Amino acid sequence: MLIGFLQKGRDNLKIDFNKKYNTISAYCIFTFAVCLALVVLCIKSSVIGGYISEFFRVIAPVTWGVVIAYICNPLMKFFERIFAKVIEKKKPHPKINRCLSIFVSLSLLIAIIVALLTVIIIQVRDSVMEILYNIPAYITQLEKLITKWLGDYPEIVRYFESQLETIQPKLIDYANNMLDSLGDLSIKLKDGAIGFLVALKDFVIGFIVAIYLLYSKETFAAQARKIVYAVFPRGMSKTVLRISAKANTTLSGFLSGKLLDSLIIGILCFICMSIMKMEFVALISVIVGVTNIIPFFGPFFGAIPSAFLLLITAPKQVIPFVIFILILQQFDGNILGPKILGDSTGLTPFWVMFAIFVGGGLFGFPGMVLGVPVFAVIYALISESVAYLLKRKRLSHRTRDYVEFDISNPPAAVTINQEKAEAEQHEGVADTTADIKEENNKTST
Repeated sequence: MLIGFLQKGRDNLKIDFNKKYNTISAYCIFTFAVCLALVVLCIKSSVIGGYISEFFRVIAPVTWGVVIAYICNPLMKFFERIFAKVIEKKKPHPKINRCLSIFVSLSLLIAIIVALLTVIIIQVRDSVMEILYNIPAYITQLEKLITKWLGDYPEIVRYFESQLETIQPKLIDYANNMLDSLGDLSIKLKDGAIGFLVALKDFVIGFIVAIYLLYSKETFAAQARKIVYAVFPRGMSKTVLRISAKANTTLSGFLSGKLLDSLIIGILCFICMSIMKMEFVALISVIVGVTNIIPFFGPFFGAIPSAFLLLITAPKQVIPFVIFILILQQFDGNILGPKILGDSTGLTPFWVMFAIFVGGGLFGFPGMVLGVPVFAVIYALISESVAYLLKRKRLSHRTRDYVEFDISNPPAAVTINQEKAEAEQHEGVADTTADIKEENNKTST
């Protein structure tokens, strides 16, 4: 009886949106709520921003865990296939297989990180010690270059001599200001050291979080699907899951392929620089390999500090190094990268640059790395939405149909049969061209 009464009350509280005034009232309330939320967001933007930054600081270990799990997931699946041939010959042992795969993949990731940090720390230490030891020689060499260069231009020498009296007091004031700011510098160094320790703590905890995520990834995925089907309608749920699957495929394929590509580029840089007998081979190879993770501009970002380092220590090696980096970038962009990544993003060079600029401007180095795959997903979703809306209007969804057309008569939609016929015609032309080339080769032979 009570259940029947509550059911009747719920039915009476339902709003009939077919009635004119109820619909208008609902729209007014919704519009007012949105405007009020925007006003509060503008007025309390600093407070809300503080809460958001504090939230991300608190969940930093979980964020690190998600990133580590995402990187180790392809390795874990690879080792699961290998261990399945050894462990599960007679009887399946999925838990043992999963635990071993997680342990090996995380151990391999830790070994790679430790090796990279060891190389970087040792090379930076040796480089700094060498630079400090050779500072007098560098100053003497610089003085010789300046003297030789200024000897041909005496008017520049006279100009600097005339400006020396005004420059000297400014240099003294600048030195005094630098001494006064040493206290602030020590405070900044202390804060930086504390921030580094906190980040290191979050990174270590992230490995523990990654273990749980990798071990129960099927359960977490099933829970996410359950929530999607519970919150959204059935048709929209399929769309949300399809979008999530596409984003996962694009992001995982791009990251795993880019990491492999960067590893190969770093190894090639080390081998070629060793053959060319350049300075700081290991350090520059690590810099070039790490910055190569950034699409399009990565090799150049790594080449700038490396070339500056060579300019200080070995100026004659700068030009050969720059030429080598240009060749390496062309090899990576035109041969190695397409072979490993394929067309995983589906973006033109303009949109790749746009994604790098926007992601780097908003989120720094992580934004430059993740901006391209994230924007690729957004670009694909926008393309699908535009194609869907055009098909509903019975217009063509192909871009080439809008290159030259009459404004008063937009291109009509293309049927599936027409697309198949065009594809078959294109394949027939390609086959005919191949046959002609083969016949010509036979004739010439």
